Amino acid sequence: MNIDLYGTLVAASLVLLLGGRLVTALPLLRRWTIPEPVAGGLVVALILFGLHSGANIDVKFDTRLQTPLMLAFFATIGLNANLSSLKMGGPVLVRFLAVVIGLLVLQNVLGIGMSLWLGIDPLFGLLGGSITLSGGHGTGAAWGRVFSQNHGLSSATEVAMACATFGLVMGGIIGGPVAQRLLNRIGHRGTAAGEAAAPDAFAFEEPNAEQPTTPAAFIYTVTLIAISLAAGSTISHLLAGSAFALPTFVCVLFVGVLLSNGLAYFGRPVAEHAVALIGNVSLALFLAMALMTLRLWDLSALALPVFTILAAQTVLMVLYAMYVTFRAMGRDYNAAVLAAGHCGFGLGATPTAIANMQAVTARYGHSHVAFLIVPMVGAFFIDVVNVIVIKLFLALPLFH
Repeated sequence: MNIDLYGTLVAASLVLLLGGRLVTALPLLRRWTIPEPVAGGLVVALILFGLHSGANIDVKFDTRLQTPLMLAFFATIGLNANLSSLKMGGPVLVRFLAVVIGLLVLQNVLGIGMSLWLGIDPLFGLLGGSITLSGGHGTGAAWGRVFSQNHGLSSATEVAMACATFGLVMGGIIGGPVAQRLLNRIGHRGTAAGEAAAPDAFAFEEPNAEQPTTPAAFIYTVTLIAISLAAGSTISHLLAGSAFALPTFVCVLFVGVLLSNGLAYFGRPVAEHAVALIGNVSLALFLAMALMTLRLWDLSALALPVFTILAAQTVLMVLYAMYVTFRAMGRDYNAAVLAAGHCGFGLGATPTAIANMQAVTARYGHSHVAFLIVPMVGAFFIDVVNVIVIKLFLALPLFH
């Protein structure tokens, strides 16, 4: 059964509405602050898994909008990035980046160690480590091809995609419960019910808040996003194959940062409310599409050793977020939100991290620090550092 582009957009919208209803109706989802796209998307993915397994019916969506939505989200992250604010948060950003690097190393140590213990090629340990978990589908696909062509590892790309999918699912599931456990530990009760949105809230802290804008501001913002996508894609294409190659979304984000701060310098700042509106809509629709189109049967087909590695990586992420990220970042409310975000991109992707944090802050109050730092670290710095970490591990005698 093939669903066309418009049908896919309708389905993604219905997934978001379903997720909102589920979170409202089920106290367990509210208690563990599960993001609405995750709740709705996983229900649809499970239904499709049942159709595939029980009735041999495959539903195929036209996901051509998924990549533009993701890139639009990263463009709004860049347009929302104020370099002066990042400068003020510099010490905290550096500390969080150090925490993130620590996880990258541990993910690969655990993956390689378990692959040797389980008697499989240690390259599978790297695929089940920072390559796909902190790196995501794009990094996984790239390194999967390298491992197949240069190291003769069969099915490397398929394993990489399955590992990245597992991480995306688990990253969206564990972030809320981890934050809830930490908040219970410090006795944080949150803001009063019905409290109005803070006037100085950053764009992505208030996904459900009214965002007043005008047609002119909306068109201005769409123009900036389109420029970011076009220029970012061109830059990524030009850098492809070189030592400075970067994923397209990183280049798009970087262009957004340059546009935002350049326009502000010349007295033409971005329309913050329009950026927030488009960014949150793009994020929600992207996550809904990503989760509702998950091929869960690919996860069920994972070989037991690889699945064992991924299960261990999930436990590592939970323990690391609770006992390293939370403690290193100050053991307070902001640290708990950062831990939820770290779970999101430490196993899944930056959009998952933002959704995790939004679910927490929607219930407990704002966290400017988290929304300032996580998007930049999760969308930019981690990809650069991850490449270095992966190449250092591949230089070990074990892989020669």
